[in-house]
Amino acid sequence: MYDYKTEIISTGVKLFSDKANEADVQEFNQIFVDRNADGWELVTYSYMATSMQLKGALLATFRKAKAN
Repeated sequence: MYDYKTEIISTGVKLFSDKANEADVQEFNQIFVDRNADGWELVTYSYMATSMQLKGALLATFRKAKAN
């Protein structure tokens, strides 16, 4: 059995029309490294554009084994 948590991770640019910048890549990497250090594994993610199409976000779901 697993515990799950979902987070919204904002991006600095709209990923599908602009190229992701290095700051976004570093931020995403650090978030994933931090979650993994706490025992969370990335299960799935999806990209969400904002209504103004200026920025976007990732909806990321993590899981880890339930403590007994």
